[in-house]
Amino acid sequence: MELTTEEKIIEAARKIFTQKGFSATRTRDIAEEAGINLALLNYYFRSKQNLFQIIIEEKFDELFGIINPILSNREISLEEKIETLVTNYTNLLLENEDLPFFVLSEIKSNEFIIKRVKQNAEILSQPVIESQLKERGFTTSSFNFIMNIMSLTLFPFMSKPLFVSSGLIKEEEFARFITERKKDIPTWVMNTLK
Repeated sequence: MELTTEEKIIEAARKIFTQKGFSATRTRDIAEEAGINLALLNYYFRSKQNLFQIIIEEKFDELFGIINPILSNREISLEEKIETLVTNYTNLLLENEDLPFFVLSEIKSNEFIIKRVKQNAEILSQPVIESQLKERGFTTSSFNFIMNIMSLTLFPFMSKPLFVSSGLIKEEEFARFITERKKDIPTWVMNTLK
């Protein structure tokens, strides 16, 4: 199925913004990537900021949309929560390896992203997680619990350029390494609770 002009622009913007960031991206770059003229891009979205906000909303929905339904569900055990989050985040990041860099680089300079981070901060303080941790006799806060899961999952993606350029792992081996690693993360996180 052929994409509409609007979909082509959004797809191009997603790619260019993720690669270059907001400041370095020109609307002309997006129009060229989408295979359209600049006037058409401006007709649909009016400004680079409007288009950027659409992409940011999408990226935050991807990042945080995974977390809340899992963490707030009392029926899902701590172990199942860890396994589900690690699997979902690993899969998301394997498909969008530039996503963590994009969010981190933009968070310093973009008010809209700062606002979205603040809106999603309450996710990291979950009463259901606090309760489940206490019921099991763990003293770790929900914030530390979630931080451990996120850091063990995200760090390999953030450090990939260092490890690949140093020869510690080959580019073509990275996905397999991550897939194997995700099996161990739930055990590592549970061990930090003991």
